[in-house]
Amino acid sequence: MRLKDKVAVITGGARGIGRAIAERYAEEGARVVLADMLEAEAKATAQHIGRGAIGLALDVTKQDSIDAMVAATVRQAGRIDVLVNNAGVFDMAPLLEITRESYHKVFAVNVEGLLFTLQAVARQMVKQGQGGKIINFASQAGRRGEALVAVYCASKAAVISLTQSAGLALAKDRINVNAIAPGVIDTPMWDHVDSLFAKYEHLPLGEKKKQVGLAVPYGRMGRPEDMTGMAVFLASPDSDYVVAQTYNVDGGNWMS
Repeated sequence: MRLKDKVAVITGGARGIGRAIAERYAEEGARVVLADMLEAEAKATAQHIGRGAIGLALDVTKQDSIDAMVAATVRQAGRIDVLVNNAGVFDMAPLLEITRESYHKVFAVNVEGLLFTLQAVARQMVKQGQGGKIINFASQAGRRGEALVAVYCASKAAVISLTQSAGLALAKDRINVNAIAPGVIDTPMWDHVDSLFAKYEHLPLGEKKKQVGLAVPYGRMGRPEDMTGMAVFLASPDSDYVVAQTYNVDGGNWMS
């Protein structure tokens, strides 16, 4: 029960990594708020988790939606102690074929949405006066460039940089901002990633997913539940002296 009586908001919490973290947080004693564009799915997941879990609508590209989610959380749960900034989107294309539409879509969610969700929740945490924990989701893609994935890689590099700046800015308020950089994780998003690689690398569906799984030093793709241990650590008192760091949780894919 390392998170006993904490209120934790998880964006993109309806499925995948967000859902796995929500389930683990609830097991650790937290009351979880699953905030997602898939409102019905978020509510169904909250009902499945039980323990007072809440499902709320959230579109991180709209400030009104972010503000409404924060207000609804405080109204229903009393406060916010933990934020997991997990909502994200993926797109890819050869460099000479990248469109402004694709660029704006990826940055609107992965960078702008993450920043302004962090800001809104941090304001609430400062108002509460008891500190808090904010965990951003970066990626191994933010550690390096990839020929077909320039925009997504850049967006996740921005998350790592924002984590450093926000961590330094909020440390005085005892709000710890850190990040997790997953490797290749077997989620519904990776099925989308695989289909795009199949298109641009002329591969059969499922082949890229197989290749990247075999290339992981640990010997397999990650699973959503592989992210939960680090997410619990960064939300718990054990990480009180950890500020502005990004932790690779990737089976050995990247060392930094």
